[in-house]
Amino acid sequence: MNKENKKMAQERRAQEREAEQRKARLMKLLPILLIAACAVIAAVIFFVRKNGSSTQDQAQQETANASLSGSASAKGADSKATASDDQAEAAGQPVDGSQETEASGGSMQVTEFDASALKGCYDISGDELTYVQIKVKDYGTITAALDATIAPVSVENFVSLAKDGFYDGLTFHRIIDGFMIQGGDPNGNGTGGSGKNIKGEFEANNVKNPITHVRGAVSMARSQAPDSASSQFFIVQSDSDFLDGQYAGFGYVTEGMEIVDQICKDAKPTDQNGSIASADQPVIESVTVVE
Repeated sequence: MNKENKKMAQERRAQEREAEQRKARLMKLLPILLIAACAVIAAVIFFVRKNGSSTQDQAQQETANASLSGSASAKGADSKATASDDQAEAAGQPVDGSQETEASGGSMQVTEFDASALKGCYDISGDELTYVQIKVKDYGTITAALDATIAPVSVENFVSLAKDGFYDGLTFHRIIDGFMIQGGDPNGNGTGGSGKNIKGEFEANNVKNPITHVRGAVSMARSQAPDSASSQFFIVQSDSDFLDGQYAGFGYVTEGMEIVDQICKDAKPTDQNGSIASADQPVIESVTVVE
């Protein structure tokens, strides 16, 4: 019996020593495992953030390019008519320097272009400017200065259509809060135009155009073809300089950006491209050329 007890005690001590040895080995490995786990977690977080940022930037670019695709023309050319909190600085608000002019037989005041009111804009104050007033039903009037020195083709086209009453009764059919509002399509869905295409006045189309797509910029929408702009235009709500050199900016809003903000706030897009149901599209009652 003593021999058996002695043997069992020896086996128990051996098992205890083995358990202590395993525990000691584990304690030595634990810091290494913790460091490795932290490294893996840090790598995963870095990857997720980087990938998420890249995906967001790519999505914004794709949305912009799609959303700004205006109708090519009524000549049968296929087109894609798809053109990110208000900015702290309310660019385009009324500023000093109003001038009284004649339009449609009556006098009206317009707020002249002032570069100091548009952060990051290109100063067009010394250029040949034409002022237009875009009256939006239930919202008010947006005043813009169009630069015929930098973008003569785009301005002549827009002014001509406005004088002909082309824009009266049309809508802003595509709205992306934090980006822009797009309108001027007689079909109201991004597929229409005036029946005439114009030259794309932007750097990628070999035309020098320094107008920047900051908050308040007015620019021509187009399809993938560089010379496919027709009647559709857009007003930039938030700085979108990635559009510079790709779209024909032809002016800046001088008064009424609060209206653009409200339109964007009220919009209820039906998809990620900012498409607005026809019944909910803000109506352009008129576009008046101030002469």
